[in-house]
Amino acid sequence: MSNGGTRPGAALDALPLAGLQRFLARPQAPKPRPGERCDMCGEPIAAEHSHVVNVHNRSLMCTCRPCYLLFTNPGAAQGRYKAVPDRYLYDPAFALSSREWDEIQIPVKMAFFFINSELGRFGAFYPSPAGATESLLPLDVWETVMAANPRFATVEPDVEALLLNRTRESFECFLAPIADCYELVGRVKLHWKGFSGGEEVWREIDAFFADLRQKSRLVEPGQPRE
Repeated sequence: MSNGGTRPGAALDALPLAGLQRFLARPQAPKPRPGERCDMCGEPIAAEHSHVVNVHNRSLMCTCRPCYLLFTNPGAAQGRYKAVPDRYLYDPAFALSSREWDEIQIPVKMAFFFINSELGRFGAFYPSPAGATESLLPLDVWETVMAANPRFATVEPDVEALLLNRTRESFECFLAPIADCYELVGRVKLHWKGFSGGEEVWREIDAFFADLRQKSRLVEPGQPRE
């Protein structure tokens, strides 16, 4: 006989079955953004996706995972396309003096350096309101810098870069995928306002480097860089 109360489990019975199923369902892969597709096969891709570099024209291609994996082996497509790895290293003790930085002729406090395999040398680029701007890098200066930091000599041509950020105290250096460097360029171009950039762009830059520090493996002094 009912006493007017609610029997145990009645509230649970009242929940729609669909409402319970969402707690039991397996996590789903990120959904593709509307209109965002693999630059190779045209399949939809998620916001977090892989990248491939076209070595000949220096373009960065957004790819699905199957297309990306085709170019992870050295020499695939006769070297025309290279998969961008996801290696992140952080070296706060990277040896670089203010004088060397000035000689490299970078007018801002951040830049990235990568080996262009077709030219057989490093190139230097820095973010600007107009996009990625190339610096005419004096090779003798950068060779001196790399000689002082030989454990970062394993940077992979075309697909990895040394991303430098000048702080108040010194320079910090990251070995990062080239795609991350162009992400920084995109943030600067999108949010830059006026002559000095404005507060918004500097918040974006600070957030970018904070995230990069968090996902990078710290390289201790004396420890070989991979």
